[in-house]
Amino acid sequence: MFLRQKLDIRAITLGISLRDCACEDGKKSRTRLYDKIMRYAGKLVQVGCAIETEFGVPIINKRIAVTPISLVAEPSGEDSYVPWAETLDAIAKELNVDFIGGFSALVHKGMTPGDRILIDSIPDALAKTERVCASVNLGTTKSGINMDAVKLMGETILQTAERTKARDGLGCAKLVVFCNAPEDNPFMAGAFHGPGEGEAVLSVGVSGPGVILAAAQEHRGQPLDVLADGIKRMAFKVARMGQLVGTEAAKQLGVEFGILDLSLAPTPAVGDSVARILEECGLESCGAPGTTAALAMLTDMVKKGGVMASTRVGGLSGAFIPVSEDEGMIQAAEKGALTLEKLEAMTTVCSVGLDMIAVPGDTPATTLSGIIADELAIGMVNNKTTAVRLIPVPGKGVGEWVTFGGLLGTAPVMAVNSFSCADFINRGGRIPAPIHSFRN
Repeated sequence: MFLRQKLDIRAITLGISLRDCACEDGKKSRTRLYDKIMRYAGKLVQVGCAIETEFGVPIINKRIAVTPISLVAEPSGEDSYVPWAETLDAIAKELNVDFIGGFSALVHKGMTPGDRILIDSIPDALAKTERVCASVNLGTTKSGINMDAVKLMGETILQTAERTKARDGLGCAKLVVFCNAPEDNPFMAGAFHGPGEGEAVLSVGVSGPGVILAAAQEHRGQPLDVLADGIKRMAFKVARMGQLVGTEAAKQLGVEFGILDLSLAPTPAVGDSVARILEECGLESCGAPGTTAALAMLTDMVKKGGVMASTRVGGLSGAFIPVSEDEGMIQAAEKGALTLEKLEAMTTVCSVGLDMIAVPGDTPATTLSGIIADELAIGMVNNKTTAVRLIPVPGKGVGEWVTFGGLLGTAPVMAVNSFSCADFINRGGRIPAPIHSFRN
């Protein structure tokens, strides 16, 4: 499985609470932040490498997630949180962790001054750092969607793309907006250590599209319920591996084991694609009629197999469909089988949402906000996590290519609907919570 089917632990993520680092002096607060992260995460990479050697399990990323910085930095009274991002970036480089998440704000019902400062700081923060990831929660099933914040984030995404235009808008690959953001997600760019979490916890994100593909190939031509059972059995095995690694890593770090995220996270490498699993179900190409149904089955079987393997399942847990990070998705988008509208339909049944999608650099901010609002509405109404990670590529149009490298991959610039939603977005206000949210 490890050698031929690219099975791996995609990430071990150490979540650290920074609530006790907040104070009225920004420099003092950042010193506290540095000291605390170094105390808990000083051995994170060392422990990860030791477990890789001991168990022979590849661990692709070692990551840190912290309390949303808008909550920690607000007492300082500073008018920019870029120095906080730079401090986090310096820590990530010193510890040699791949990413650090938590340059985040939770604004699903309203914005405090600190939340607004953080959002305004995002473009410069992501342009001046390499390993910092940002996220903003814009809606929940209980509170509805903050459309003022949705409008603001459309503008922020465009500004971030412009600040990083020399790298094809790479900053936007480290920025995600959510509805119903989980507090225990180990995957970037959306990882943060939620206010309801403990002092420090170690969470694990498992992967394994190649292994699930092999299971699907073993059941080629058989009825879908038989195929589903084969996928479920393989998901159980993958999740048990994640449980083992997470428990051991937490023990060696002296922290609590948090959650096991059961997501199928693809990479640009051949043989590590969620799209190819869908095609093995009988589709000519990912994006063909039947894709949403196949994805619904896949996501459900991954969850059913995983929950039998661990009592601490959380995070996102399902199938990821990031366009640039999935070799099969890239090809489907290139030949026109996969459109933005079909991807939106697929997000109703998968793990996250519209992820790592390159769009023309001249896309209006209100159009970006409209796409965000549509995706958040799916999450709000269906009581699930949805997210958007759009990358407007400066100077590039539909059909041109963008390359981000590494796990972020490469992708064609996809077309967006050219009709305007500006009047809708400019109304602002809040979309009320759906009627079924009032369960108590």
